[in-house]
Amino acid sequence: MSDQRLCILSSARAQASEKAALLRARFGDYGPADCDVIVAVGGDGFMLETLRAYMKAGKPVYGVNCGTVGFLMNAPDIDRLPERIADAEKAVIHPLSMKATDDAGNKHFALAINEVSLFRQTRQSARVRISVNDKVRMDSLTCDGVLLSTPAGSTAYNLSAHGPILPIGADLLALTPISAFRPRRWKGALLSHDAIVRFEALSSDIRPVSAVADNLEVRNAVSVEARENRDISMTLLFDRGQSLDERILREQFDY
Repeated sequence: MSDQRLCILSSARAQASEKAALLRARFGDYGPADCDVIVAVGGDGFMLETLRAYMKAGKPVYGVNCGTVGFLMNAPDIDRLPERIADAEKAVIHPLSMKATDDAGNKHFALAINEVSLFRQTRQSARVRISVNDKVRMDSLTCDGVLLSTPAGSTAYNLSAHGPILPIGADLLALTPISAFRPRRWKGALLSHDAIVRFEALSSDIRPVSAVADNLEVRNAVSVEARENRDISMTLLFDRGQSLDERILREQFDY
């Protein structure tokens, strides 16, 4: 159908704002509560912002790329936009829930679309104990950090840290070290999507650690629990032949 009600959102970048204005003038604009589809105009960062802001709205999101990489976006050509959206391929993703406790005992809760990460805060390496489903799997990992990634996030920071690329429909999470020092040869693990992963910062008084859910940071974290949240589903729309599955497959063959 081509009579969908669109909600046009854009990042603050001039190019994105100008393109969004053209889209509103040409196709109309409805509020997030009244629309059929949310159109996010910007880059991958803005797409993540949009998904976080409206993840509970139940509206599919179609990205128009005005950024650099645009892995989660579609081509910036705005011709036949309603028809392209109507014919789009869907990708359903779920966020991670993070529960972090800091050194003052405060609890912090956040959702992450890409990954939950732990990072060293100082020149001292981090030392982290890792448990999966209440069983210690690594008593001490000495590293710059460690992350737990969703399939959607596996081509982002996880890939840069040499983690595995996961098909979007895989019922898996990627657990990936960041610059591991001991054990030096540990490359990470693939976990079931329903795994509950707990990180504990060891010697956190002299080796402080930050916990990050996408871009939300908790300083001086002493323990972090992360798990997939299937109570929340988000639908991304991609032009026919350019599905997220296809993009992830291309990444694995590096072209």
